[in-house]
Amino acid sequence: MFTMKKIITCILFSVMLMLSGCTALQTGLSNAYNLANCDYKYKSVSDITISDINVSKGLSPLMIPKVLLLFSGNTTSIPMDMTINLDVNNPNAGTAAFQALSYIISIDDIQFTTGNFRQPFSVDAGETKSLPMTIGFDIAELMRKNTGPAIEKIAKNIIGIGNETSKVTVQLKPSFKVGDQIFTSPIYVPLTFNIGGK
Repeated sequence: MFTMKKIITCILFSVMLMLSGCTALQTGLSNAYNLANCDYKYKSVSDITISDINVSKGLSPLMIPKVLLLFSGNTTSIPMDMTINLDVNNPNAGTAAFQALSYIISIDDIQFTTGNFRQPFSVDAGETKSLPMTIGFDIAELMRKNTGPAIEKIAKNIIGIGNETSKVTVQLKPSFKVGDQIFTSPIYVPLTFNIGGK
């Protein structure tokens, strides 16, 4: 399995072949190298909504029948949004940063969504900073393309009414600004954690 450090080393090698030494180059390379040595951990899932029903703080007895009705098979669209919060710890002596981030989110080996985090992100030396990734997908569409019961189980685990855990894999592909140019990681870096269950 590729580690973040191996990926960044590949990027740095490519950059060094293309650019000559300058302050901007050194800063960009330093930020990228420091990012390679950061620790990435799952923190929480927040701001969960399903068909505009906010379930971030759990479901009341009155909300449960309404949510379960969504999975009856007659609903053409079940939009679901949530924020995956990651902790990025920087143990290095300098700042770690990226310019943008592409991601693929899979749950129980089913690809749920892809997207881009377009805000520059940095974390200072010796600090831990939260990286919030807001994602959205349509449960009804996923049920049509995959095994319906499997998607329903995952959705229930996310909103807290499921009995099993689901494995979430977040694949990250950072892009770095070095001087006036943007360089993107050649492959995705995986981060895996579990959600749901009682």
